[in-house]
Parts: sequence; structure tokens; C-alpha cells
Amino acid sequence: MILDPETDLSFSLTLNAPRAVIWQCWTQPQHLKEFFVPKPHFIESCDVDLRVGGRFNTVMNVEGNSMSNDGVFLEIVPDEKLVFTDAYQEGWKPAADPFMTAIIELADTDGGTLYTVTARHRSAEACKAHKDMGFFDGWGTVARQLESYAQTLI
Repeated sequence: MILDPETDLSFSLTLNAPRAVIWQCWTQPQHLKEFFVPKPHFIESCDVDLRVGGRFNTVMNVEGNSMSNDGVFLEIVPDEKLVFTDAYQEGWKPAADPFMTAIIELADTDGGTLYTVTARHRSAEACKAHKDMGFFDGWGTVARQLESYAQTLI
């Protein structure tokens, strides 16, 4: 994938957990609730319909405030790639003010999973806003929470 430095943010980490378990964590609501936002924040609810065009809806609780995030899956390659966006809601209904498209890529490494997260934004301004709000620290924290939680499922 070719990244656009104006609109894309991305990083890779090696997680100490099998790729199949990382995939399970990303695709099942009961697991997503355990890692998807940096603690002490949490997921109040999560609704996943794992198919292209299926819903990926979450309600995050950040400092006592509920934040609804509705989106759809754009691409699903089992155990390898998950692409979702808030640009659309279920039924391909366009969102009024989309923020990003997320791409989660998984690959086997010696003893773990190469985990790559990419966030694509509609504009340089949206990308900068995401970077300034702590994309690398936030998604990095989520990755480490994912790793810790996934290890409990092995």
C-alpha cells in the first residue's frame, strides 16, 4: 500500500500473540470491548456484522461521555486484513462528517504477529487533527492492550 504523507498515518508493531487470536479479538464484540480504547476509557457497546457492508458500531466512554461511532466494513480478508470506515453507515448511507478509514493488517512473524494500523483521512487537516489528538500514542496503547488481552486467550 502506498501511503500519502498528507492524509495517512501508519505504524507497525510485532505483537506477541498468534495472528488467528489477534483476528478473533478484532472481529468479535466481546473481545473488542477488552482493548479497543486506551484505559481507563472503555467500550460501552459494540455491534459487529462481519461482512463487507456490515456494521462496525461502537459506543466509547471517554471520561464519562458516550461517543457513538458507526461505520461499515469495506474489506475483509480473514486472518489478514480488516478495513472499516465511518464514511458510511450500514446500508451504505453516507455519514455527514466522516473522520477516517482504518486498515488493520496482520502477518505472521517469528513467534508473533506483525500488526500494522493505517488511518486514512479525507483531508490533510483531518489527518493533522488525528495526529495532534494522539494517534500514535492512542493506537499504540490499544495495540499493547490488544497484545496483553490476546495472550489471555492462548
